[in-house]
Amino acid sequence: MKEAVIDDSDIARGILEYAKRNRIQTIIVGASSSFTSTLTKNVLSRSLNMRSISRKFKGYDDIPTTLIKSAPDYSSVFVVSKGKIVDTRSAISTSGNVVAQSHGFSSCKSENALRTQTFRSGSTNSRSGRSQLHEPLKFLSSSQSLEVIDISNRGQRSPFNGDSTSSSENDSSGSHKYASLDATKQDWDSSLASDSQSLGSMEAEMKTLKLKLKQTMEMYNSACKEAITAQNKAKEINQWKLEEARTVEEVMMSKEAALAMAEEEKEKAKAAFKAADEAMKMAEKETQRRLQLERKAMKEIEEKDRALNVLTRNDIRYRKYTLEDIEHATQNFSLSMKIGEGGYGPVFKGILDHTHVAIKILRPDASQGRKQFLQEVEVLCNIRHPNMVLLLGACQEYGCLVYEYMDNGSLEDRLLRKQNSPPIPWRKRFEIAYEIVTALLFLHQTKPEAIVHRDLKPANVLLDKNFVSKISDVGLARLVPPSVADSVTQYHMTSAAGTLCYIDPEYQQTGKLTTKSDVYSLGIMLLQIITAKPPMGLSHHVKRSIEIGNFSDMLDPLITDWPIEETLAFAKLALSCAELSKKDRPDLATLVIPELNRLRNVGTKSQKSYQNLSHVPRPPTPPRSPL
Repeated sequence: MKEAVIDDSDIARGILEYAKRNRIQTIIVGASSSFTSTLTKNVLSRSLNMRSISRKFKGYDDIPTTLIKSAPDYSSVFVVSKGKIVDTRSAISTSGNVVAQSHGFSSCKSENALRTQTFRSGSTNSRSGRSQLHEPLKFLSSSQSLEVIDISNRGQRSPFNGDSTSSSENDSSGSHKYASLDATKQDWDSSLASDSQSLGSMEAEMKTLKLKLKQTMEMYNSACKEAITAQNKAKEINQWKLEEARTVEEVMMSKEAALAMAEEEKEKAKAAFKAADEAMKMAEKETQRRLQLERKAMKEIEEKDRALNVLTRNDIRYRKYTLEDIEHATQNFSLSMKIGEGGYGPVFKGILDHTHVAIKILRPDASQGRKQFLQEVEVLCNIRHPNMVLLLGACQEYGCLVYEYMDNGSLEDRLLRKQNSPPIPWRKRFEIAYEIVTALLFLHQTKPEAIVHRDLKPANVLLDKNFVSKISDVGLARLVPPSVADSVTQYHMTSAAGTLCYIDPEYQQTGKLTTKSDVYSLGIMLLQIITAKPPMGLSHHVKRSIEIGNFSDMLDPLITDWPIEETLAFAKLALSCAELSKKDRPDLATLVIPELNRLRNVGTKSQKSYQNLSHVPRPPTPPRSPL
């Protein structure tokens, strides 16, 4: 057993020089902070039981690393921590046949002995050249030999001022001897005592440092956790701020959009209020205008009533008959002389002044009968037209009207072939339609006031013996002022008059009367002229037949030589007259009459061609050849 104290300012260098001089094969050193952060770096031992005490030197943390890197090739280095080997470096080569001789030093025995660590060295394997550690490290009692190197105070020198002592080497024999330190026992004891005290204070300081290090690590971990928590909170706050900023931006955009929408709605409201004000002003103007027209119309009606009263009191231009004359002409109102019945009253055939006449008797219970009587007398006495029925006279006391006699009765009877009358040829039907339209236009153009018939239908169109048509029954006719006779201005009536299926729908719904009201009735009547069918839904059926292509099936089947092209044009003209809206109906003077005149001329030319063919002389019959 040999103890050695190495005195050097650089611990690693001193140990390496000592190991080279003494051919040391095994070096055991405690782990520094570079190997483990929790152990003290102050224990160094080798296979020879050496004991040395040193001070704390500068750079002690790098001692294990330096020894592993710089140890001789024949030396094995073991780094231990807490009784366990944490790192090793095996010897690369062997040092030869070296006999290790142990020179013991007297150990210091006292109650204040240093804390020791004992290591049992392994024997050298001569064959492999490697040293093996046979037993684990153990902490031994103070009675055993120890080697302690204090590396905590690197900057201080050892109390020994001399150079480190080593065993001399005998060059001649080649054997190695271990050198011992030359020191007095007194100096050695005093040095050990002072180093023991220093080691105790160092251990206490190390415990304090460990505790502080533990507290520092705990504080560090806590600070790290707090930092992570704070970082997470900062991220959350940043995310919240971003979301809040996004929300604020969206709110601002929504606010701007709402303000823009509110501004737009405000502008719309202003425009709506302005339009409403203008509409109210226009409505007020229209109301004032209508009131003025109504007042004017009422004034004209009053004037007309006064004129009628004057006519009833004074003589007018018609022949007056007495009741005896009427009874004598009708054979005291014999049923055999009765030729018809209307809403006004019965119609009788008779002879007055050696002339065949038709006498219409006012029925006592007829509503508005007296007014209709006076209206018809006024109209027929003041106008003359070849296609208007002629009023010969009247009996004012009993409400009897005397007309010229029409041999073929009404157009309705002839279309329906009452009493088995022959059908009217299509040429004559076109001519009758033209005559009716010319008479109707004459009524509409009457001056100073236009006349609206209001009850135009086939039953009120009479035919003489030559099938010349004449409009009759103008008792419901209305005289409208010139200002309301056009198609724009309308004349309001409190109640609609006329016959179902012939009344203008707008006039029936609103009571507003214009000359276009008669045009609707004319359209229905024209459709009846070519179809000889009832008026109910007639315009719809004809229009449908034209669309699906079976228009010929709608025509009067008793006429077999219909000119399809001309008849189709006639039907389309009638349908345009029967439009539901008055603004869609054609004008009589500019559209209806020219077209009907063209169709009438087609019929006339066809009639002449037929007559010429019927008068062509037949060629002589050739004589038979004798057989």
